[in-house]
Amino acid sequence: MPGILLAGPEDPKLNGQWSGMLKVAGTEMEMIVTIVPLSTGGYYAALDIPKQKISRMPMKASLTNQDVLLKIDQAGSRFTGKLNMAGTEMKGTWQQPGITGPLVLKRISTSILNAAFKAAPPYRREEVIVPNKPFKLRLGATLTMPNGAGPFPAVALVSDLGAQDRDASQEQYRMFAILADYLTRQGFAVLRYDDRGVGQSNGRYYSATTADLVTDAQAAMGFLRAHYRVKKNQVGLIGHGEGANIALLAAAQPKGPDFVVSLAGSGQTGQAVMQQQQVEILRLIGANANQVKSALALDNQMVNVIRQTPDDKLARAKVGVLLRQINNDLAFTMVQARVEQLTSPWYRYYLDFNPVSKLHSVKCPVLAMNGTADLQVMANKNLSLLHKGLRNSRKVTIVKLPGVNHLFQPDRSEWALINNEQQPVFAPKALATMDTWLKNRTKTRTSFTAPIKAKLAAPLRKPAPDKTASR
Repeated sequence: MPGILLAGPEDPKLNGQWSGMLKVAGTEMEMIVTIVPLSTGGYYAALDIPKQKISRMPMKASLTNQDVLLKIDQAGSRFTGKLNMAGTEMKGTWQQPGITGPLVLKRISTSILNAAFKAAPPYRREEVIVPNKPFKLRLGATLTMPNGAGPFPAVALVSDLGAQDRDASQEQYRMFAILADYLTRQGFAVLRYDDRGVGQSNGRYYSATTADLVTDAQAAMGFLRAHYRVKKNQVGLIGHGEGANIALLAAAQPKGPDFVVSLAGSGQTGQAVMQQQQVEILRLIGANANQVKSALALDNQMVNVIRQTPDDKLARAKVGVLLRQINNDLAFTMVQARVEQLTSPWYRYYLDFNPVSKLHSVKCPVLAMNGTADLQVMANKNLSLLHKGLRNSRKVTIVKLPGVNHLFQPDRSEWALINNEQQPVFAPKALATMDTWLKNRTKTRTSFTAPIKAKLAAPLRKPAPDKTASR
């Protein structure tokens, strides 16, 4: 469920990552706000609350002079405060149903964010441009390649919903940077790219549907297959969240990937996924059953309006009226931002997107992994749907990872300790499972045998036998 942050397109003051501690009922919760600039103007923004296992909750914001407003409409929550003149601190008040308290958000320093990735890696790294010719797009990307003559098997990484950079950055955690580093050390070439309209990529993210984004993944595969150091018949896709479904859609088409790894892929429709996320948000902020029921009824009413009104201008007017009925204190810019999002091509398509509709056409091997602590894409329900849909695949491996969340992080107690501070890591068992599965598909030998440093991932323990369903 993407979020859009509106501010002056040339105003970088809010750009970055912010962290603060909110006192609630005798305890403290870390609140982390990530704000990423879009090349088309404005920002993408999201909230993380690790203690409540909330990740990438969409936010809206505005900055007027030094006054800051961060808002989450669906959760009835907001932060109002002031940005200091140095641009390093936002000091104000956090409000949500049943909770009001002071909150100071401090900018997370770049040195801390980048500390995990400063060591010179034992492989080649190159900044490249991936052309998507049908859409006349240029996608900024990073290609990492093992040392040696090759050729090597290769994978392209496909990000989750919402405009994301090539590292899938969220505060200290850079999911795709960690994954690319790990896999390249294991002997794989890895390509990761900025989403449309982010970083070095042109285009507009929210003007593209999920089907359009499939062509970006296809362009990434084409780039890899054309590279002289890549094995042409061993090019796969690893997708996260919506990116997993994009990878599977690509596999259902001619000249698709030779294998797919689905991380937190969904088998439910887009609307079901978004409603599940909304229910979890409401539950985590303490909403009762009646409040959840009321919120879902309003959501269904809005969805029906969008579906029944194909004319965007008329749909925006109707949705705007509904939003003001829900909260008449909404500023005009907030209403406008939400309306644009809810009537965008991406949202209209995703509402009725059924991930399993094309799975019967997937023939390549698939590894599908979901975590039991994922509150956005429930493991049992979605893995079952994916398994049934992939009935024609040559080899399907289903893995359910205990205690792993949507970002493939293990329980916080298992995070790495760096400079006496815990840093999020990609779940070691997920990495080990993926490594074994990929090497069995490609008969690859590890390119770099030295231990992975704690800065990049927690030490790998010998994994317990996987309880997988294969055929």
